[in-house]
Amino acid sequence: MGFKRIDPRIRRVRKKRAIKRKIIGTAVRPRLVVFRSLKNIYAQLVDDSVKKTLTTVSTVSKELKEEIKKAENKTQAAQIVGKALAEKAQALNIKRIVFDRSGYLYHGRVKALADGARQAGLEF
Repeated sequence: MGFKRIDPRIRRVRKKRAIKRKIIGTAVRPRLVVFRSLKNIYAQLVDDSVKKTLTTVSTVSKELKEEIKKAENKTQAAQIVGKALAEKAQALNIKRIVFDRSGYLYHGRVKALADGARQAGLEF
């Protein structure tokens, strides 16, 4: 009969692996990794040369609780997370990053997070 449907989660993991082969974060230009669950969004800066997470921010972060509660929807919450991550990155003297969308489409919450980080001064 021909066509066999592949589970979307498996498809995303395959995309993630393909992207990870091409995108490498360094100390000068770390990788911004995004993970999206149904309720929350997580972002972290990773230096792949030493395999170390430099900083992380998410919608469940204690320092963002009040701002996240004020957000009307998950997309606005993602934008708040992006801005907070950019502020933390600038405190670490990081201005340029490599964006790793982890196989998610560059759309909706992932795009909002990236836009928030750009507005706060990070260069992709």
